[in-house]
Amino acid sequence: MADAKVLPFDDDRSRSGAGRRRGTQPGGGRQAPSAGGGAPVSALPGTQPHADPAGPEPGAQAPQGPPEGSGRGDWDRRIASGLAFLRRRVTGDYEVDEFGYDQELTDQVLMSLLRPLADTYFRVEVKGVENIPSEGGALIVSNHSGTLPLDGLMLQVAVHDHHPAGRHLRLLAADLVFMLPVVNELARKAGHTLACAEDAERLLERGEVVGVMPEGFKGLGKPFGDRYKLQRFGRGGFVSTALRAGVPIVPCSVVGAEEIYPMIGNSRTLARILGLPYFPVTPTFPWLGPLGAVPLPTKWTIQFGEPIPTDGFPPEAAEDPMLMFNLTDQVREQIQHTLYKLLVQRRSVFF
Repeated sequence: MADAKVLPFDDDRSRSGAGRRRGTQPGGGRQAPSAGGGAPVSALPGTQPHADPAGPEPGAQAPQGPPEGSGRGDWDRRIASGLAFLRRRVTGDYEVDEFGYDQELTDQVLMSLLRPLADTYFRVEVKGVENIPSEGGALIVSNHSGTLPLDGLMLQVAVHDHHPAGRHLRLLAADLVFMLPVVNELARKAGHTLACAEDAERLLERGEVVGVMPEGFKGLGKPFGDRYKLQRFGRGGFVSTALRAGVPIVPCSVVGAEEIYPMIGNSRTLARILGLPYFPVTPTFPWLGPLGAVPLPTKWTIQFGEPIPTDGFPPEAAEDPMLMFNLTDQVREQIQHTLYKLLVQRRSVFF
């Protein structure tokens, strides 16, 4: 594998491919007729049997049906929905967009796999999600850390599960993600695409919520001693993209990811041999083998800040280097300030 790199934000990439969500409703039923003209011998749940004019015999108990709220109907719906989902997968009766995004697979499978990690393991607390617009495009700019890009996945779950409009986050990822087998396909299905200006603009113009982490590998692979210190944000390509699309920039600060893999060293030789940007050395990896790859169960907080509007600037503003520098610095300072604020409020790394 060639040395991995973050593609310039203005690189052009072509895409191929073409979600819909379906559900099935269980059918109703009708009351079974009685055997001899008296009270019915049985009734489907939810129906009322005819009362016996003479009333029940003394000492006799009324027939007991399934208790309300037993959840049988809910399980029936889940099974029916699951079978319908499998049938569509087998027959190919599902859709993906031009980037390869499969909304049905993401909602029903990928989010279901990531949700326990977010809710139970990292116990992610989400703040300020209302700052993401309910409709139209928006660019979320976040810090990046943690040795492995789990923060991007947790960010995706946070937007999907906590936004009142149930919006979907489309992340811009480095080229290394799309060079790895299996990971490449899953990333496409989950809605991610290469970090290039063309794709970002097309998604924003379609009204999507797009996420970018300008620190790239510099933030993801920084040593533990530099935790929560933002690295350089590049040349401000994300600001130029937001200006062209006229969408707001939403700064986002993530606390908790820095400590999941405390990176105390970097084997540059192994990184060069494997074609990786860095090869992390932590207190548990590679010493404990696969067990050392288990992240520490830190407590996370994700806070979305006040949006920075860009629709008031003229079209030529996207070519103004001084304006891009100022906006980039404003976004970076807002994220850094929020990180410090959250760290002061944090009681413990794990609680």
